[in-house]
Amino acid sequence: MMLVKEVMSRSPRTVSPETGLLEVVSLMCLYRYSGLPVLVGDEMVGFIAEKDVLHRMFPTLEDMMKEGFGSVDLDEMMGRYKEVVNLKVADLMASKVVTVSPDEHILRAATTMVRHKFRRIPVAENGRLVGMLSLGDIHKAIFLANISSGLCDKRA
Repeated sequence: MMLVKEVMSRSPRTVSPETGLLEVVSLMCLYRYSGLPVLVGDEMVGFIAEKDVLHRMFPTLEDMMKEGFGSVDLDEMMGRYKEVVNLKVADLMASKVVTVSPDEHILRAATTMVRHKFRRIPVAENGRLVGMLSLGDIHKAIFLANISSGLCDKRA
């Protein structure tokens, strides 16, 4: 049995609710983070994801109903990015955080991630962040386990 704690990243990058989004989006773009846990002290209070940032620029249902999607100025909406990056993490973060346990089987964790459409998920124990897990971490662990045990047919 392979557990989350065996494959997770143990030193995840975190931000606070007061961190400026310009810093967060810089981390996301430079280091390819799709999301970051939000901490106050040791307590995880939220999660900020790329989709939270980009969603802020999408046309609202009201925009679509009023003008129709074809008449919405998407280039103008992209310009809203300048306004978005001047916000703080607290303005956009999800405060209800889905986590997995370090003692959970990696396929159970992967199921949670797929169900919620996450590529990475915080690993928490007693409400405290202990790591991050990505689908890539899971895939790599399964690949290595199968290659090393000779279960994979090496004839391609």
